[in-house]
Amino acid sequence: MTQLSNARAGVITPEMRTVAGKEQVDVALLMEQIANGRVVIPANGRHDRLIPCGIGEGLFVKVNANIGTSSDRAILEDELEKLRVSIGAGADAVMDLSTGGDIDACRRAILEEATVPIGTVPVYQAVIETVEETGALIHLTVDKIFKVIERQAEDGVDFITVHCGLTRSALEMLRKQGRVTDIVSRGGAFLTTWMLHHDRENPLYENYDRLLSIAKKYDITLSLGDGLRPGCIADATDRAQIHELMTLGHLTQLAWDEDVQVMIEGPGHVPLDQIEANVILQKKLCHHAPFYVLGPLVTDIAAGYDHVACAIGGALAGAAGADFLCYVTPSEHLCLPDVSDVREGVVVTRIAAHAADIARGHKLALARDRQMSLARKNLDWETQIKLAIDPEKAKRYREQNPPAENDVCTMCGKYCAIKQVQEYFRE
Repeated sequence: MTQLSNARAGVITPEMRTVAGKEQVDVALLMEQIANGRVVIPANGRHDRLIPCGIGEGLFVKVNANIGTSSDRAILEDELEKLRVSIGAGADAVMDLSTGGDIDACRRAILEEATVPIGTVPVYQAVIETVEETGALIHLTVDKIFKVIERQAEDGVDFITVHCGLTRSALEMLRKQGRVTDIVSRGGAFLTTWMLHHDRENPLYENYDRLLSIAKKYDITLSLGDGLRPGCIADATDRAQIHELMTLGHLTQLAWDEDVQVMIEGPGHVPLDQIEANVILQKKLCHHAPFYVLGPLVTDIAAGYDHVACAIGGALAGAAGADFLCYVTPSEHLCLPDVSDVREGVVVTRIAAHAADIARGHKLALARDRQMSLARKNLDWETQIKLAIDPEKAKRYREQNPPAENDVCTMCGKYCAIKQVQEYFRE
């Protein structure tokens, strides 16, 4: 039984109860949202330490952090430290995107320690192993892809990104229309190379039933990937992107028919004025399945500050209805992130998610901001630090710039506006 099949049968699972408690929502209503596909709980039964998390309509906007080795840097302890920092900074889920070193060992170590849902992109490992064994990506076989998917499922992975909507017809549309940055999805590029060389259809699309069988067996949530996501502002919301999205809508329904949970991945690089339209299109075409967005980044020239460009887009996307924000770190487009980059990326994206929750009228988010406002009015510094999204940084600033008078800060000092009018308004 999957979370989706249980929900459709009217069965409230322990995972549903946990999520309902964390979100402070009625568990029966949550069950209904899962049953109609608008909420997912990525929870592989083999992930022993998992504390379940709900993603979707009516819940807090969630944040994902990406970690993982590369071919240039593959140090397991570094990735485990990134995992710890991600969770400590408030990430709701983590994806292991490892492409270097012992990928199995890295994933298993992460799963053994992680209390949040863990996601992967199985085609990465399938391609890397194929290259190591045969010398070329083109020797990748369909069986190899599905053996890796099943191996990761057996290890306890909770959700997987699969680029099933990148079809031959979508590639032909991309070829005819042209793009500035062509394909920027790594998984999408792997599959495109294989498809063009063999003049064959995407194996994940062609063998979708096989994929659903594995997902159902382990209750893995499918994150239907955006292999044709725009990699720059100029390519946003083009025909190739929307063609893939339409295919994902069809594949969503097929997955639901097999009681498999689904999220839809979205762009990418999108200008501010197109973000809301992208969310509306996804919700309409994909039957209101949870929307998982990478950013979106609202400009291409923020190198070193792409986490800020991501947060701007993420806040607007979340306000428009996106459910899950994938962080971007300051080192995006430049290098593999280190631990400090990961922490910064999580915190900034959490700010975006919280801003979106406020815009959506989430009562708990609004209550937290009101509590902060009251703490500021009362010059209650301890409560202000406690309520901050990054209490550690707030406390550090406070302590490294101690004021002459403890009830104010060094910005205004004895001329603190709140303090000056406090007695008047109290009367």
